[in-house]
Amino acid sequence: MVLTAIELERYRRQIMLPGFGEEAQQQLKSATVLVTGVGGLGGTAALYLAVAGVGRLILVRGGELRRDDMNRQILMSDDWVGKPRVFKAKETLQSINPDVEVDAVFDYVTSDNADLLVQSADIALDCAHNFLERDLLNAACVRWHKPMVEAAMDGMEAYLTTIIPGVTPCLSCLFPEKPEWDRRGFSVLGAVSGTLGCLTALEAIKLITGFSQPLLSQLLTMDLNQLMFAKRRSYRDPNCPVCGGSHYSTSLPVDRVAIATH
Repeated sequence: MVLTAIELERYRRQIMLPGFGEEAQQQLKSATVLVTGVGGLGGTAALYLAVAGVGRLILVRGGELRRDDMNRQILMSDDWVGKPRVFKAKETLQSINPDVEVDAVFDYVTSDNADLLVQSADIALDCAHNFLERDLLNAACVRWHKPMVEAAMDGMEAYLTTIIPGVTPCLSCLFPEKPEWDRRGFSVLGAVSGTLGCLTALEAIKLITGFSQPLLSQLLTMDLNQLMFAKRRSYRDPNCPVCGGSHYSTSLPVDRVAIATH
């Protein structure tokens, strides 16, 4: 896609990065990214994708904004409490960067909509607040051979990885038994979800553009209490009920990424 004069000015600082350039910026402009959750994690990731110049964002989140969301959900405002948060997220992002197309889906990820959502995007960001939605998104990404950035946090701990069906472990390989998460009562500092959200956006940018190396078959774990980060090798389960036997295919420019996994 051709960049306008305004876009060239807006993204000038990142275009200056060695190995990035206008070609990577054009790839961002042509990409569609699905973001589920759109809370402290997904909202932060969506913000940094919008200011980076991703052409289209699909935001998926049911439910209304609560006041105890306000310590971390940076796309929200206090006057929006009690209203559907996904529409406020769209409004905020488009006010920051009107060149980005934003679709707001006031719903959770379900068995009825997962396939259509994933088919509509080039890449998915898994930022939902429960494993039911996460598993549905993971399975749909495997079915349609779409990359997925998997990110989650609890308290002061977090993890991050990038999933490419047929190349890396899927979410079911990583967590065959699901952790018990308290949907409403988990503890969280906004700076923790914001830190993870920034890294999640960075992974998506790497995948879309081929700029730098994403986390493939590596699980980044973070203990933000002590600022301890570790990369742990992850493995595909050949008998995984979700991704066993899948083969990778995508329109995204990940050839150099796939080569790096050999």
